[in-house]
Amino acid sequence: MDEMVDGARDAGSVVPPRPDAGAPERRPRRWPVALIVAMRPRQWLKNTLVYAAPLAAGELLHRDVLIDTTLAFLCFCAAASATYLVNDLRDRDADRVHPRKRFRPIAAGELSPAAALVAAVVLVAGAIVVAAVSTYPAFLITLLCYLVMTAAYSLGLKNEPVIELAILAGGFVLRAIAGGTATGIPLSPWFLTVAAFGSLFVAAGKRYSEFVTLGPDEREARPGLRHYSATYLRFVWTVSAAVLLTAYCLWAFAIASRARHSIPFAELSVVPFVLAVLRLGLDIDHGDVGEPEDVALRDRVLQLLALLWVVTFALGAAGV
Repeated sequence: MDEMVDGARDAGSVVPPRPDAGAPERRPRRWPVALIVAMRPRQWLKNTLVYAAPLAAGELLHRDVLIDTTLAFLCFCAAASATYLVNDLRDRDADRVHPRKRFRPIAAGELSPAAALVAAVVLVAGAIVVAAVSTYPAFLITLLCYLVMTAAYSLGLKNEPVIELAILAGGFVLRAIAGGTATGIPLSPWFLTVAAFGSLFVAAGKRYSEFVTLGPDEREARPGLRHYSATYLRFVWTVSAAVLLTAYCLWAFAIASRARHSIPFAELSVVPFVLAVLRLGLDIDHGDVGEPEDVALRDRVLQLLALLWVVTFALGAAGV
């Protein structure tokens, strides 16, 4: 999965260090700051996918649904951060000789292995407890599936081509599913199809961006890249984009056929959705989606298109 990918590499695969000529010395971070950095809060943006199912059902603004969804969001943030901590702990020796990852708090010696392990245990335990006492037991199962999947990835599936890509996409899909299991909202086949192929589109795009931006030695040191070619990854994200757009259009038209208002908001949502996918495809083609959350925070046009889509789709779904 994406959080496993960031720190994953074979035990014997070490990227040779590259000199940072003229780079200024960085002041060591205090351990509370180091812990927060190691938890990677920027990555939490991915967990907003838990809001997708309530939004699609037109139920997000209901008080109980919003509270349950937000608790699910926090649980996934805690679980993902625990995963980052464990990965950085396992890969700290290799990270120390990496030109960029050597600044991660554990590799840099700013956060002790013991503190990282304790924090990871507390985060996982807290997420499981909150999920266990939630109104819907299915959410606990979803969260446990996420944790098991990330563990399986870390323990060996990261070296299996295609399977590791499916697991990477599966992390996004489980977040989207969690929005339904945490609130008791049924998930339609169209929603699951769009979520699955949208996740595969992003996952393949991430891999493609990494492939075209990293050098041959760095690609060889990444188990998620060494088996692929740029042509194959382009094929995967192209096919997934085609299925994604087709499924979304059919879903939007199905919603429109049941709408009670005269303004075709559901059909109109197709326009910003398609443009957003095309815009993200452009970012992928430029190799800018190695970190999808960075693209989401940086690309203003993509943000505007996403906002237009959310508004039009929400209005369309609410009118059913």
